[in-house]
Amino acid sequence: MPEAFRMWFEIAFTLTYLVVLWYLVITMKRRLPQVDENARPVAQLHLWAFSLLALGDSPHILGRIAAYALGGLDATPKIFGTPLGIVGLGALATSITLTVFYALMLVIWHNRFEKPYGWFEALLFVAAIVRLVIMIFPGNQWQSPVSPHNWAIYRNIPFLIQGLGIAFLFWRDGRAASDKLYISLAALFLFSFAFYTPVVLFAHQIPIIGMLMLPKTFVYGLMAYIVYRKLFA
Repeated sequence: MPEAFRMWFEIAFTLTYLVVLWYLVITMKRRLPQVDENARPVAQLHLWAFSLLALGDSPHILGRIAAYALGGLDATPKIFGTPLGIVGLGALATSITLTVFYALMLVIWHNRFEKPYGWFEALLFVAAIVRLVIMIFPGNQWQSPVSPHNWAIYRNIPFLIQGLGIAFLFWRDGRAASDKLYISLAALFLFSFAFYTPVVLFAHQIPIIGMLMLPKTFVYGLMAYIVYRKLFA
């Protein structure tokens, strides 16, 4: 695939995703007062989760587009005299917000299914904390457009535990309650990690695998749309 085509396709796709995501978030916010009173607390949590997703994806996507405009993904423009690796810092932003996104999904599970937190759920919260702590270390090299492969593995192991654990809880209790929304979200969580995991493992050797981030991005947009249709429309 020609590099120029891949760049323009990425820009068009991710910008469309970002506009749609923000539209859904804003519409959720506007329609929240009309949501049934019993469902409103869970709907509010979903609104927070997808607002975080949009806030984190904005610097990530816009940072990549800005870097392309400045000559390439390794662009480091100076802000107040300090060079900033905008692609790497954008990746940091979305990594933080996605971690909190899945932590909020655990809170949503707790509220929707009225289940107590047990040892398994505590493990998922700990995984989120461990991931955030790992991201603090300088070895991640967030100023670089590509993080060292070993550090990408370190911080994504707890993320995988977190995401798959949430998918299991949504699937198990969604089926028990015949709640198609949470069954669908569980499946989409699994699809997102199916696209994301090969990128973490192999994109440093086979860069074209990085294109799997586009269907992963689409999956998150689909999550937002399904939640909007089910809870807010």
